[in-house]
Amino acid sequence: MTTGKLDAINLSRGGVPKQSVFEALVTVSGLDGDRQRDTRFHGGPDRAVVLYSLDVIQALQREGHPIAVGATGENLTLAGVDWAHVVPGAEIVVGGARLEVTKYVTPCVKVAWCFLNDDYQRIDQRVNPGWSRVAARVIGEGLVRVGDAALLQARAIRS
Repeated sequence: MTTGKLDAINLSRGGVPKQSVFEALVTVSGLDGDRQRDTRFHGGPDRAVVLYSLDVIQALQREGHPIAVGATGENLTLAGVDWAHVVPGAEIVVGGARLEVTKYVTPCVKVAWCFLNDDYQRIDQRVNPGWSRVAARVIGEGLVRVGDAALLQARAIRS
């Protein structure tokens, strides 16, 4: 288990970038107040919440990419969590919510502006493992606030 913290909560009425808020209710449908424009690719029970690492964002910034928190559409930005262990099957307790990582999020051309030379595949798990955002299902609803602990638990074993 590793513990980090919730650095940012990001919502939008659809599209990117998402704007930071202080707190949000996490439900099985996602964060209250967050909307997706194209539900064929965004949202749903297995993609209710998108998570990303502040540490990865900062590493990308050091490479010269103009990425910022919420710019690529993550709902929860976590700091201090070992991102190499945030894999499908892992569980994360953030504030009052419990999440299960379901998949790596494939980046979209709509976030190309966040990267040098529009290279949005810089965060594609298939091209650059370890740099991707992840999607999660909500297995325990609850309130989250900026600064809450984020506890990463070992990959869940399901029977």
